[in-house]
Amino acid sequence: MRKENKKYIFITGNRKGIGRHLTEYYLGHGHGVLGCSRKESDFVHENYHHFVCDITDEKGVKQVIRSVRSDFGKVDVLINNAGVASLNHSLLTPGSTVKKVFETNFYGSFYFARECAKMMRNTGGRIVNFSTVAVPMNLEGEMVYASSKAAVEKMTKILAKELAPFDITVNAIAPSPVYTDLIKTVPEDKIRGLLHKQAIRRLGTFEDIENVLDFFISEKSSFITGQIIYLGGL
Repeated sequence: MRKENKKYIFITGNRKGIGRHLTEYYLGHGHGVLGCSRKESDFVHENYHHFVCDITDEKGVKQVIRSVRSDFGKVDVLINNAGVASLNHSLLTPGSTVKKVFETNFYGSFYFARECAKMMRNTGGRIVNFSTVAVPMNLEGEMVYASSKAAVEKMTKILAKELAPFDITVNAIAPSPVYTDLIKTVPEDKIRGLLHKQAIRRLGTFEDIENVLDFFISEKSSFITGQIIYLGGL
């Protein structure tokens, strides 16, 4: 199963949405792709392997990465795509929602970044986290979601410094809304209001995200780390 000269990209939360698209995109470019979600995936490809994993479970994440090390030998790129959103007034937000959002968006990203970085220490690598334009926009109703992603941004900047001696870069992409399950329940007027604050007033696309990710993980980007790129022109 192991192929020494093959580049492997691990994408979390890739059963559908952005993660599923990126899986197909990078497979189409000849990479090996590993992915995970809480449920089995129906996606089948000779260069794809799926793990069933709850990213908020630290022991589960460690077991997945142990399996990756054993079966594939390395991870060259980690894309921390998995995440959940919350849209509610702070006074109406239960603690259970806060816990779920932070465990998924921050804890899960941290667990995977830490464990993959341990494998990358000897060979170098790329870690790309997902943030959101909701962080700088300070949008009402998105306090919990934006706060969890603000934590991801701070993690990105500090990990970039801590992992630089190992030739591991750590960056983050912060998309504007892309039409996926994550925003299907957001009222249309909220989406219009958000787009009105952007310089380019449209929803993001999968291709917009591909462009930034390709830049971050390129071999030519070894001098790019600790950066957050916001899409849409804030």
